[in-house]
Amino acid sequence: MTQTFFSRLQPGMRLELGSYTFEAEAIKTFARQFDPQPFHLDETAAEQSHFGRLCASGWHCCAVFMKLYVRNGETALREAMGWTGAMPDRGPSPGFRDLKWLRPTYAGDTLAYRSTLLAARASQSRPGWGLMQSEIEATNQNDESVMRFVSTVFISTR
Repeated sequence: MTQTFFSRLQPGMRLELGSYTFEAEAIKTFARQFDPQPFHLDETAAEQSHFGRLCASGWHCCAVFMKLYVRNGETALREAMGWTGAMPDRGPSPGFRDLKWLRPTYAGDTLAYRSTLLAARASQSRPGWGLMQSEIEATNQNDESVMRFVSTVFISTR
């Protein structure tokens, strides 16, 4: 019997999704559009805040995760599984939980993003679909965890 992609998913599989350096201008551009707080917009204001210097919005860190996941996730998953067949359909995410911004991401910091599979199970409400739960983590250049959350994604079981 041929194994399906879904049946080969094993908890503990770790996907390296890539890294991103948060430059000051990119931090300010994102903040002007989506999180216009002084410590994301201005070096002087940031110095006077509890952060002490310009730092990225946590939502900016999340948006970079999504960019890297879309760009590199399929390749990383194939490599982790040794999968050469067709990729299954992936559906939407019903959500995430336990989002934590554990320390600031300062201008010049480089975050490395990874996803570790926690569980894969068949959906009880959608035949032919399963749910993958993964812990998403970003660490800075000092290998300090700066962001973590649990993500759930629908994936075809066929």
